[in-house]
Amino acid sequence: MKKLSALIQGEKATVSNVLTQGAMRRRFQELGLVPGTEVFCLQKSFFKGLKSYLIKDAVIAIRDEDADGVILY
Repeated sequence: MKKLSALIQGEKATVSNVLTQGAMRRRFQELGLVPGTEVFCLQKSFFKGLKSYLIKDAVIAIRDEDADGVILY
C-alpha cells in the first residue's frame, strides 16, 4: 500500500482509494483526485511536508499529512 505522500519527484501513480473524510475528501473529489486518476509528482516544496502534483492538467500543492489519506497502486 503506497500513499500519495510517498511519491518522489518525477514519479507517477494511479489513485486506488481515498481514505480521508469530511471536507478534505470533498476537496479531493472536486480536484478530481478519485480512484482511477493518474497523479504525477512535480516537485517537493522548500517548505517541509508540501509537494506539488499534476492532477488532470492542474498543478495542486498538497500537504503530506493530507496526502497520507490517498492510496495508490
